[in-house]
Amino acid sequence: MMHVALAAARTALASQDIPVGAAIFSNAGELIATGHNQRELHNDPTAHAEMVAIRNAAEKLGDWHLTDHTLVVTLEPCVMCAGAIAQSRLQTVVFGAWDEKAGAVGSAWDLLRDPRSTFRTEVRAGVLAEECSELIKSFIQEVRKKD
Repeated sequence: MMHVALAAARTALASQDIPVGAAIFSNAGELIATGHNQRELHNDPTAHAEMVAIRNAAEKLGDWHLTDHTLVVTLEPCVMCAGAIAQSRLQTVVFGAWDEKAGAVGSAWDLLRDPRSTFRTEVRAGVLAEECSELIKSFIQEVRKKD
């Protein structure tokens, strides 16, 4: 499943967006939707890979309740995305690379497992972490070379 998210992440490179990808699967393992960062492409600060994938899944299913679905994302979700994950009722989140500065699923914050949260989401971290992290690091190094 993470390989699908990594493929989506690579798509972001065409628009000079940070290569983060996401995919949503049913409990049966069916691919429902994908998304990649599109902030630069659309000048939209909310166009994170997770948000795009959630929107695409809700549209495809005709329902914003994504209960019994899994979100797989190459980078630990931020606060905004963690909120959208909780609001869409996603059952499970699987992520690759940790985001020590802005991660909200175990690093800087842990919103999805906070006991005060209304919704509980299972979290699995570090899946293909090195590959996910390397994709982002390589992109950042290329950007810095140009500056």
